[in-house]
Amino acid sequence: MSALNEQLTIRQVRARPLDLALSRPVETAGGTLSSAPLVLVDLTTDEGVVGRSYLRTYTPVALGPLAQLVENVGALIEGDPASPHAVDVKLRRHFRLLGVAGLTGAALAGIDMALWDARARAAEVPLVTILGAKPRPIPAYASLRTMDPSAAAAEAEEWLARGFTALKLKAGPSGDLDAIRAVRSVEGDGVRLMVDYNQSLGVEEALERVPALDELGLHWVEEPTRADDYAGHARIAAAARTPIQLGENWWGQHDLEKSIAAGASDRAMFNVMRIGGVTGWLRAATIAAEAGLPVSSHAFPEFSAHLLAVTPGCHMLEYAGHAGDVLREPLRVENGLAYPGAGLDWNDQVP
Repeated sequence: MSALNEQLTIRQVRARPLDLALSRPVETAGGTLSSAPLVLVDLTTDEGVVGRSYLRTYTPVALGPLAQLVENVGALIEGDPASPHAVDVKLRRHFRLLGVAGLTGAALAGIDMALWDARARAAEVPLVTILGAKPRPIPAYASLRTMDPSAAAAEAEEWLARGFTALKLKAGPSGDLDAIRAVRSVEGDGVRLMVDYNQSLGVEEALERVPALDELGLHWVEEPTRADDYAGHARIAAAARTPIQLGENWWGQHDLEKSIAAGASDRAMFNVMRIGGVTGWLRAATIAAEAGLPVSSHAFPEFSAHLLAVTPGCHMLEYAGHAGDVLREPLRVENGLAYPGAGLDWNDQVP
């Protein structure tokens, strides 16, 4: 199949839970993640094309419920044309009373992502091409997995040796400045460093830290306080010289619009699962562009590399590679640049 407008019909949506052990745990202010709980989505069409995506639940407790929900939602669209926009309208109408955040929003996004993957496969082109652009390398930063100052510095050296020129450090209410300085001590000229507090500070606590953070030359400070406290983030952003970064916890364009209205963030970060899949990302990208916000990605680098290539104000892709072990061809990243791939295929170890 090679025509971009080739008609596809949805036959079945299958979802499989998989709790993938991480070779290196991820330390955050909210706790340590020792595994990557994933839901693998396969959308089969009558024409034999299979679109794929995956979702992250962060806790194994939600794996079974989300996998079942994806299949329940998939049953609503069996026999429908595999049109991402038409399916998006139908499912959002169906869940209008319940809402489309949380597990419901994740399920809808997983199906949307798989639909777009199917369309790209049917056209025999990368996703970025059917979105209207040419494949191109996207600047990427490495997300460090440890918060301990000496361990973070050693990990930073590993990533720098691989050609990365931008790093992100996770931090919490204690030891954060020491960790930032430790990573700074191993950086060379031109390396950008970001810090992510994962919502761990109170507003007043964050405001007290602003002067010290401003002196460290950070590229951004991410989610210093509760993600949905737009007024609190606006106060922090007004006090800081360092850009404030929000977005990974925006559930769709309306949360983005609330953040913009409050002046809560100097930049934007989209998580394709939470922002509404590929379709939701495209809507949000237009809104961010109108507000003049540079856009970076959170997680899901295999999709984000394509989406950032068509996003006005494309900034940086977060590279962590949590799902790489289940993919036949993980995202290619060389010298700090991510190259959009040709779609998702599970490796032989996936049941």
